[in-house]
Amino acid sequence: MSNNRIMVIGEKETFLIRVLMKKLTDAAVPCVFVPWDVDHINAKWEGTALITLYMDDERRPPDKVVYFLKDKMHDEGLQMIAVGEKVDLQDLTGRIPPELIYRTFPRPLDNDEYVRTVTDLLNRMQAGEFRKSILVVDDDPNYLNLVRDWLKMAYKVTVVTSGLQAIKWLGKNKADLILLDHEMPVTSGPQVLEMLRSDPETQSIPVMFLTGKSDKQSVMAVVALKPEGYFLKTIGRDELLANLREFFIMKKS
Repeated sequence: MSNNRIMVIGEKETFLIRVLMKKLTDAAVPCVFVPWDVDHINAKWEGTALITLYMDDERRPPDKVVYFLKDKMHDEGLQMIAVGEKVDLQDLTGRIPPELIYRTFPRPLDNDEYVRTVTDLLNRMQAGEFRKSILVVDDDPNYLNLVRDWLKMAYKVTVVTSGLQAIKWLGKNKADLILLDHEMPVTSGPQVLEMLRSDPETQSIPVMFLTGKSDKQSVMAVVALKPEGYFLKTIGRDELLANLREFFIMKKS
């Protein structure tokens, strides 16, 4: 996994933090210490999979650092493990949304339990457990393979070649988003959307249409069905990934 480093953030690199990082290194977990300064954190951010915020001697990070971490973790889907005195942990959980804090550890820290928690979380992340699931429905196998290659590093991707296959798959699985071809033989995209919206089990799944037609009349026909959005099939990889990332960020807000 390319992003598997632990960023340990504290006021300064104390003896206890060095001991903790030695435990991580011995467990083959890459880690780096960064003082709680926005510029330093931002400079070392690339490659980070998990934040550990270490509060020592009842010292708390400045508000601007907390706000930066909250926004950065939210945007990139990362989480934090927080270490500190009980009162400091309570203060932190009042400033950072609970969904961004994976676990808190009161001091004195049980280093072995901390390392077990980190390695278990990294293994689950590597297995894709926390990735969003996207179902792509299109009758063109070549286009399906292209989209799957584009998305597979960031999402759990399933592809099917017909609307009926999609309905069958959704009977046993869950998706966080469906990318649905608008123009398909036998069962069209609009017909599939109608079936999804009529079933309580699938009616709340977000659907975005894929369409090869960019003329105004065709686009308006797609928009009239009130999907969560639509993409022209001429869209490039980077633009598609950026739009999907923005969608999931907004959905979480």
